[in-house]
Amino acid sequence: MSLASLLTKAIDLFYIPVVRKFVSQQIFRYGACGAANMTLDAVWYFIIYNFIVAKRFVDLGFVVISPHILSLIIVFPITFFTGFWLNRNVAFRTTHIESRKQLLRYLLTVLGSILINYASMKLLVEHAHLWATPSKIITTVVSTVYSYLASRYFAFATKR
Repeated sequence: MSLASLLTKAIDLFYIPVVRKFVSQQIFRYGACGAANMTLDAVWYFIIYNFIVAKRFVDLGFVVISPHILSLIIVFPITFFTGFWLNRNVAFRTTHIESRKQLLRYLLTVLGSILINYASMKLLVEHAHLWATPSKIITTVVSTVYSYLASRYFAFATKR
């Protein structure tokens, strides 16, 4: 049995009748994969920030990179590829598009999420003058809905 099948079965154990009333199995799997990838992101960030970058600034000669930004830069490719793998093999298993094309589409989807996060926070905090925490919550909801729809209908779309 493959790792993807094992993860899918483990996630489906929690897809109980109460949950079925509110969300489809695909949305549930997508949410579980997203939560797992977010957790992995936080763990890797902690390890990289505290032990690899070790809270030090890095001077590249033309720019000095702060430890928290360098840690983000290092973590991004890791969680990008794990997110891609989870979405391709667990959340959106029925897709038949070749991996390279899906990877490019997934990259565009992720870049769209980054842009939405940036623009939403700028708009809500700096122009609408909302507090940062409620703005982040709103931004996360908008970004998550966008990400799911872009993944389902673009990055991992099934051929019709």
